[in-house]
Amino acid sequence: MLTKFSLRNFKSWEVIKNMRLAPITGLFGTNSSGKTSLIQFFLMLKQTVDSPDRTQVLNLGDERSLVSLGTFRDVMHQHIKSGQLICKFSWTLPKKLKIRDPEQRSVMLFTGGEMEFAVEITENGSGRMIVNRLDYSFGGHTFGLKRKSKKEGKYELSARPDTFRFQRTRGRPWDLPAPVKCYGFPDQVKAYYQNAGFLADFELAFEQMFSRIYYLGPLREYPKRQYTWAGAHPADMGERGEKAIDALLASRERGEKISRGKGRPRLTLEEYVAWWLHKLKLIDAFSVEAITKDSNLYQVWVQKTVRSSRVLITDVGFGVSQLLPVLVLCYYVPEGATVLLEQPELHLHPSVQSGLADVFIDVAKNRKVQIILESHSEHLLRRFQRRIAEERLSTDDTSLYFCDISRGISRLVPLELDLFGNIQNWPEGFFGDDLDEMAAMTRAAMERQKGQRA
Repeated sequence: MLTKFSLRNFKSWEVIKNMRLAPITGLFGTNSSGKTSLIQFFLMLKQTVDSPDRTQVLNLGDERSLVSLGTFRDVMHQHIKSGQLICKFSWTLPKKLKIRDPEQRSVMLFTGGEMEFAVEITENGSGRMIVNRLDYSFGGHTFGLKRKSKKEGKYELSARPDTFRFQRTRGRPWDLPAPVKCYGFPDQVKAYYQNAGFLADFELAFEQMFSRIYYLGPLREYPKRQYTWAGAHPADMGERGEKAIDALLASRERGEKISRGKGRPRLTLEEYVAWWLHKLKLIDAFSVEAITKDSNLYQVWVQKTVRSSRVLITDVGFGVSQLLPVLVLCYYVPEGATVLLEQPELHLHPSVQSGLADVFIDVAKNRKVQIILESHSEHLLRRFQRRIAEERLSTDDTSLYFCDISRGISRLVPLELDLFGNIQNWPEGFFGDDLDEMAAMTRAAMERQKGQRA
């Protein structure tokens, strides 16, 4: 799980310092205030990890990528030419990592359950990205790779504090080449140093963390009258949720059952989705069925009420198909994953928007899935506040922010919630001017009543 995040000079964000990331992290605020940019930053790193090109410092993407950001100068804050893109973030490891002495395996060098990564990236004047330095902090030590003065392509290894020292192999002290992508130590590290093999464990931890990040965009695919399933077991839902039915059928074939918490019976993914759709009062029943026996064509059937007839998902309101990929993704990803969501409330009734908060609370508690969402929904926020007041959600498990922008610079304001769910620092203009609208409406009504009595 991601736990802390700092950023400098990315798009509209000049600086973010030590942003706390909780099991449920919510980004609220005005349009074009930088909320989506924070989601895009993590997607950029994810597609960098997935890229086969080891020389590409950052994969800024194209039309086929999760995110397409243009050039390095396009993503730099105010398009500055000589600045540095700097980020630092921490995450918890799925299990404790133990680093042993390569010469004495019984000796433990470092151990820990959390890791921190930091990187500084600039360009060489012709648009080519260069890593100035990268660092991994683990077990009370920091191990890094730093560019030597302004010599492009020549780097040196470092360790802090100096209680640990890298030992060079005999021979000429060659400089190290550039890092692999933005996070990897070059292959020569292991050849040039006798005791640097463990650095590969840090890179692997970085890659594993991003392999467990999943994303669903704000626009969902329209429902279909029938779906073809060729036996695929998708890794995710697709950016528009287009693989949701594939995921349901793959989970069914694997015979998976999902925990609902201690003392409660496990449910299949399809049963869990149906349960939530019923609980949120969208429909009464839900099923995915083959058109004929042994067919690879499937239809999604829903029943609006107990007494109504079954119909295809295409023949009911848009809310069901909009919510379906959100539910499937939250319960399909492996436990301990991180899910990034943009406007999950889009096209949903206010009561269903509120209910989404309960979905996120459930997966965070029972599946240890981290939810990082960007939203405009006051109803979603209010439900989080209510659950805190009811002691069904802890302030330690939530981290809610208001994003605003002024003169092209985004600002991140942590919302201060007390034990009763009250926001102590309610920002001006948060969710528009509802109170002003209500006051103006009341005044207008009173004036009309006076006029009618006169």
